[in-house]
Amino acid sequence: MPRPRPHRPTRPPKALRPLRFPLSAALAAVLLTLSAPPDTAKAAENGEWSVHPVSSALGGRPYFHLAAGPGATLADRATVTNKTAAPLSFRLYAADAYNTERDGGFAVRTLGERQRGIGAWARPGRERITVPARGSVTVPFTLTVPEDAEPGDHAGALVALDERIAPAGGSVAVGVRRAVGARIHLRVSGPAVSALSVEDVAVRPDRPLLPGTGESRALISYTLHNRGNTTLAPKVVLTARGLFGRTLLTRDAAGVPAELLPRQKVRLTERWRGAPQAEWGEIRLTATARDVRESAGARYVAVPWLPAVALALLAAGGALAIRLRRRTRRPRTA
Repeated sequence: MPRPRPHRPTRPPKALRPLRFPLSAALAAVLLTLSAPPDTAKAAENGEWSVHPVSSALGGRPYFHLAAGPGATLADRATVTNKTAAPLSFRLYAADAYNTERDGGFAVRTLGERQRGIGAWARPGRERITVPARGSVTVPFTLTVPEDAEPGDHAGALVALDERIAPAGGSVAVGVRRAVGARIHLRVSGPAVSALSVEDVAVRPDRPLLPGTGESRALISYTLHNRGNTTLAPKVVLTARGLFGRTLLTRDAAGVPAELLPRQKVRLTERWRGAPQAEWGEIRLTATARDVRESAGARYVAVPWLPAVALALLAAGGALAIRLRRRTRRPRTA
């Protein structure tokens, strides 16, 4: 007689098991709003709170613009304003800035990332604050430049982070934290070197099989690299030339970052609609900024594939026919 099996509770189907995410998994992104570029006098805000420098006697400042030598300590103040009808609590911290790889936008490191520049040198007077409804709180901060700091420009931000995790919506169980940061631009005294390069230019044509049956396009990709120690506002001009130096295209490249920080490089793309379907030439990108001008290019070869393959097959067939005919005309030896 078989022994009865011990009763084991049945597990719910996999699709019905509750999903549990640790904090690090639930936090999928930090939505950070930064102050506008230096030529735009507007404080950083997201509609609910803002972060901006305390106004000076000369007027409002949309961002911190500081200058010091190695070993110096600077003191300044920032104001966090709550625009909602309920109190809000924030975590304050300083962060390094960088250019994003996707589009070269201005971004800053998160709280958990390692800080090497502004994020390591600046310290707010209070790490956590609660701002009353429709009110403001002013917090002092200090920035100490190390003795071995590299001369030139250093960028970062003073960030007010809402540590609450808000659901992002949709079917994926993720959440986001929101933050607002006021930019900090620091110039450390010493030799200022501006250097810019265009690297790794690549051209990928996209043509129809038969000429005239569709639109021909080309995707041009390149890397813009700030090799100096100053922040640059680059401009890139795209030029395409065909056989005998004919100019096929000349225009300003789109999507170039307004600020390219020192030692940063970004991969950018440019789409050329209406590119020639049969051409041999060169694509050249020329980048200019303050006191610098550099360019790089790549070959552009456009050949209609179907006609080219047909001609190649005809040529191969003709060569084979001639070879066979010559073999049949040879006299046979005993």
